[in-house]
Formats: sequence, C-alpha cells, structure tokens
Amino acid sequence: MKPTLLILAAGLASRYGSLKQIDQFGPAGETIIDYAIYDAIRAGFGKVVFVIRRAIEEEFKEVFYGKFSGKITISYVLQETDRVPEGISVPEERVKPWGTAHAVMVAEEAIQEPFAVINADDFYGPRSFQLMADFLRYVTTDQECYGLVGYLLQNTLSAHGYVSRGICQTDEEDFLISLVERTHIYSREDNSIVYRDEEGKEVALSGMETVSLNLMGFTPAVFTHFRHYFSAFIQKNYSALKAEFYLPYVVHAIVQSQKAKVKVMRTPEKWFGVTYQADKVVAQERLRDLVAQGVYPENLWADANPKAV
Repeated sequence: MKPTLLILAAGLASRYGSLKQIDQFGPAGETIIDYAIYDAIRAGFGKVVFVIRRAIEEEFKEVFYGKFSGKITISYVLQETDRVPEGISVPEERVKPWGTAHAVMVAEEAIQEPFAVINADDFYGPRSFQLMADFLRYVTTDQECYGLVGYLLQNTLSAHGYVSRGICQTDEEDFLISLVERTHIYSREDNSIVYRDEEGKEVALSGMETVSLNLMGFTPAVFTHFRHYFSAFIQKNYSALKAEFYLPYVVHAIVQSQKAKVKVMRTPEKWFGVTYQADKVVAQERLRDLVAQGVYPENLWADANPKAV
C-alpha cells in the first residue's frame, strides 16, 4: 500500500501578507507545494490530500486542479472552525483556524493508509521524503509506531524574523522522549540562537538541537488520539479565541502517555520556507541552485514521470 501525503494548506499566512500556498517560486512558476509533491512521487507516495479553508478553495483549486493528472491522486478536505468531533461545542466568535493538529484531525475521512504530514510553505528536500516513505512502507494501518523527520535547528532559521519549531529530545535508540513547541526562535545580531519563553525571556539554544518541521508519519490509528486530545484542548481553551492546537502538542502527549512510540529520523537537508515576504527571494535563489545542481528539472512538470533520487 502506497502512503498518502497530507498537506496542511489552510493557514492564514498573516506574516507573509498574501496567499503563499499558491505563490510562485520556481523557474517555471512552481509553488513550494509543487516541489513537495514532485519529491513525494519520486519517493513512492500514491495520493495527496490537501487541507484547505473554504475561503481559499476556489483560488487554490484554480492553481492545482488537473496539474497532477496521471501522476498522483489528489483530494481535498476543508478545515473550518466547526469541524469538530460530535458532542464538542465551539465559540461562535472563533475566527482563527484551530491549528495544525486540528488540520490533521479533519482529514480522517480521506485517509485509510499510512500517511505523512507536511506544511504547505516549507521546503523539506527529496532525502527527507525518501526517509519518511521508507519508514511508512514497514508500518501496518493499526500499528502504534509513528515517525518524525528531524532537522538541525541551525538549518531551519529565517534571516527575516522568528520561526516556530518543535524541539526534540530522543533516547539512545532515536525514539522520541519529548517534543516541545517553541514559537519564537531567532538569531540575534551576534549569530547566537535564542527563543523567547512565555515570560518573554530569551533562552539560549546551541543550533545543534534536532527539531521538527511537522514532517511526521502516522497510521490511521492515530486519529483516535487526535480526537481525544482535541477534546481536552477545547475544555481548557474554550474562551481563548487565538489558542492553537499544535501538532507537536499531540505527538508529545502520545509519547508521554506511552500510547505509542515515535522514531526520529535525522535528515541532512537544509530547510527553507516562506514565513515572511522577504523569504521569497531566498526561496527562489535556493530553487534555482537546486535546478542548476540537477536535483530538479527547470520545468518541474514537463517531466511526465519523476524519477527517484
């Protein structure tokens, strides 16, 4: 059974200033998502599921509808604030999406096989997709063992502002012990790396930490956990209209409760993404370099059959 790629593309992109999910970065006008799907096809994924919002559905499908015909199966699910498990009520005033873990949860109806999760605005690199695809080939649909591709923190920073990263602690066999989301990580002028804690204090990081960029692999058995932890999240944060249900939170809770193991697979890839508008030029330059190196063709979809790395 080929694994599925779940792409979280419902974000508001408030720091970017426009709909970055469909912005053009590649030499032939490719989006960041195009490169992810190209790499997923090469790695052996068989289906893509997009999580989007109703507000961007028409514009999003204009860009992607039909583009991957004959290459990989595509489907869509909607992430709206009222898409919650039966018996849970949500405040009418809530406007902001519930976050990355909620985005995964709403995709349950579209997934019956092992699957990987990615963000729509992050470049992960072909070796990272291959690591995840190889892992997912050896898990069964009911197995409680999941996977996470980890990056070196120093390979995942933006020069234009702070980023959010899940910091991983692992045991000697590379199984996850904890995964803590830090939402304000940045480099200072002296190139030291810090994050701001809940009290606004700067806490030093080495840059050698293993971090998650939400490239995670699961089996359908995980959806039971997402529903459980979302219920607990709502009870605690019902009146917090901007609180987000983060994917690292769920994975951390699963590990801490010993309900499943999570294998961390470290990748040598260097991340780039488009958190800020100023990141666009950097992303375009990095993609031109990868084309020049032969990692990708100049026109991504002129190649009818993407070949494995």
